[in-house]
Amino acid sequence: MRVLECFLQLAAEDNVVICQPSNAANYFHMLRRQAKRSWRKPLIVFTPKSMLRHPDASSELSEFSRPYFLPLVPDSEVQDARRIVIASGKVGHELRAERRKRKDASTAIFFLDQLYPLPKREIAEAIAANPNAHEIVWVQEEPANMGPYSYVMPRLQRIAEHQGRRIRAVKRSASASPATGSAKAHEMEQKTLLSLVFTTAAGE
Repeated sequence: MRVLECFLQLAAEDNVVICQPSNAANYFHMLRRQAKRSWRKPLIVFTPKSMLRHPDASSELSEFSRPYFLPLVPDSEVQDARRIVIASGKVGHELRAERRKRKDASTAIFFLDQLYPLPKREIAEAIAANPNAHEIVWVQEEPANMGPYSYVMPRLQRIAEHQGRRIRAVKRSASASPATGSAKAHEMEQKTLLSLVFTTAAGE
């Protein structure tokens, strides 16, 4: 069912807030922010079922005590990255697992937990904090004609170009259906998608 891209098409002039929280603490802070704001706008939240039980989506108790929601969740595992990957939802956790499997210490992976309004300042600051990262990658598991791609990519390009960086996207080919209908085919596509993120040499 094509839903996320439809909401992003309807988003303009700060009329809504669209989020896809990547962990339990950020989900809590997102809801608290919505309740405490002095103004009211619809909050649209996307939460894949698999993330309800995903161990990497859990949070330490200390994370619940911070005072605010993170529209862009930083990566504390990699310092001075040579490649920056930005993703939203469960594919971000799969990317971090793939990074651990590859023992990759040069790729920083950021979770875009707020899709609209896009946190441009936070993204620009995260990129600027990694001056040796000459490649930025947007990753989504949805086909190119679905998901956040058509909304996020042009905006990320402007941010990247302003800092003299290049950007590419890794996603499935455009499709009339959001799913293959075959678990084996989906697994093969997912492995290929994750591999493509890391195959281009960082900094090339």
